[in-house]
Amino acid sequence: MSSIKTIIVEDSRLARNELKELIKQHQDIEVIAEAENVDEAYRKINELQPQLIFLDINMPGKDGFELLEMLDDVPLVVFTTAFDEYAIKSFEYNALDYLLKPINEKRFADAVDKVKQKLEATVAKANANNGLLNENGQIFIKEGEKCWLVKVGEIQLCEIVGNYTRVYFNGNRPLIYKSLNQVEERLPQQLFFRANRQQIINLQYIKTVDNGFSGKLIATLTTGAEVEISRRQSALFKDMLSL
Repeated sequence: MSSIKTIIVEDSRLARNELKELIKQHQDIEVIAEAENVDEAYRKINELQPQLIFLDINMPGKDGFELLEMLDDVPLVVFTTAFDEYAIKSFEYNALDYLLKPINEKRFADAVDKVKQKLEATVAKANANNGLLNENGQIFIKEGEKCWLVKVGEIQLCEIVGNYTRVYFNGNRPLIYKSLNQVEERLPQQLFFRANRQQIINLQYIKTVDNGFSGKLIATLTTGAEVEISRRQSALFKDMLSL
């Protein structure tokens, strides 16, 4: 594996230096930038596209959770913080790991191993040229106090709710503040299908397809949800999936 491009996001210079000393013991981790606040980190992450960020949670101004909310494509995240109270909350974000300061060398090495395993298991990342997300890429979703890092391929269904979009995955159904059209533009077309004006379905989660009324189809997902495919889209659906 080539070196893992990494950004350290930490407001304390001492803490950044301590992390860099730990990283020196792992030649496959390459620190390409540092940031001492969320806005600086946001710019550098978008510019440099790191594979990994070591992210402090408690920083002046915006915190680490808010940084994740700002990003469209979220790198692998290892949280670092001196506050144990964040431990459970960080895993609600599906962070890859959580390191409590002062960071133990063995504990840090374990986190690096998790990063390597995750990257080795992940196929090609999102296509930066056309902005499409990759099935194995991650997106950040936040609703109220709950947050998730979600693998794109785990999204089962997206549907319009007013001016927002409800996203279904792993038993969760949060609202995101984007229109369904905006969501559709980012999703990989080989995996997601616009069933009708209100809904997009993940083809991998279709269990059965039955005939409905007036040339429409009814797709039943593995979750049990039934989605009506409009007459126009039914013709496209049949053509797309036929031999």
